[in-house]
Amino acid sequence: MDSTIQTSFENLLSQDKDLQYEAYNHILASTKEEVDWAYDVWDQLKEDLTHSDNHRRSRAAQFLSSLAKSDPEKRMLKDFPLIWEVTKDKKFVTARHSLQSIWKIGLAGTEQKEMVKRSLVDRYLNCVHEKNYTLIRFDIIQGLRNLFNEIKDEEIKQIALNLVEKEEDAKYQKKYATVWKNT
Repeated sequence: MDSTIQTSFENLLSQDKDLQYEAYNHILASTKEEVDWAYDVWDQLKEDLTHSDNHRRSRAAQFLSSLAKSDPEKRMLKDFPLIWEVTKDKKFVTARHSLQSIWKIGLAGTEQKEMVKRSLVDRYLNCVHEKNYTLIRFDIIQGLRNLFNEIKDEEIKQIALNLVEKEEDAKYQKKYATVWKNT
């Protein structure tokens, strides 16, 4: 791991919120491509998924989701349930940020893509009793769109459109459908 990435991880713990935010953005930007340092931080990020600080939980879930493509050992197949748990965090903002990034795990390979699809579909169908379920559903539809945009898998598009059709409230059905315009 190069020193700038190491410094960014250290700066996440700074008292300076601007420095934290800059570090967060630098790490996310770095993980848009495969990296060779994923396993240098993997175990610590895994621990942070259950940290008392909701910011650490959120960042850990987002970073691990982005690092999935840099996981040749396929640790994600075993660790996914820990990340998925953060999508149901007691702090809604933490849960939402985690859910909004979980689609990235689907970029890591076929097994990971199937795992993400199954989880998102199940959550969409069964989240109606959760607080803010319409936002959860929107994030799921958007996540499927993001995954589709990256890998152009028509099955993902069809799954998402089928989920949108299942929405009984016309207002939300229309809102979710707008995510899939121009495809």
